[in-house]
Amino acid sequence: MGRFIGTRFAALLIVGLAATSAEARAPSLDDAAGRYDIDTSSQINFSVAQAGGGGISGKFGKFSGSFQLDSKDIRRSIVEFTLFPDTVQAGEPRIENFLRSNAVFNTANYSKIVFRSTKITRTGDDTAEIEGQLTAKGTTKTERFSAKLMKWNSQVISFHIEGNIYRGRYNMAVGIPIYSNVVQFDMTVNGQRR
Repeated sequence: MGRFIGTRFAALLIVGLAATSAEARAPSLDDAAGRYDIDTSSQINFSVAQAGGGGISGKFGKFSGSFQLDSKDIRRSIVEFTLFPDTVQAGEPRIENFLRSNAVFNTANYSKIVFRSTKITRTGDDTAEIEGQLTAKGTTKTERFSAKLMKWNSQVISFHIEGNIYRGRYNMAVGIPIYSNVVQFDMTVNGQRR
């Protein structure tokens, strides 16, 4: 009887460990191939540090875009993303109005910030570096972001994306060096399969 219980316990333990291992396995970029539209549930957060502590942090309320993940060659994948800077949210109307002004985004003359990938490099089973052209305030520069696949099923995909942009390159240098030249982006981008 004791031997039967011991054998049964060992079998259950092996099955349990196998199930845990399968659940713990990160989704792979290979699994997620397809075309997705960026969903409004995404979060596009940013922060700019201030000398001595503090700074400005916020998010964008409106954005659009899509991405096509190529199953055979991740390098042929495409990411297109548009931010609408007039929807910037920073928790204080005074700061939001300043960010919309011609000193920063100049939303009266430039209604969009656009990113289009030119190169995607796989860095792991579930990670990649995205390089592309960012256009803001009439200036286009090459930028890079790191992406990690967080979840995926047959209809929904989610990435955590980070990157730093030097705002002075886009004629937004107001306040430097009191406010950092670096804008840190921390984004959760959710997609719905087309």
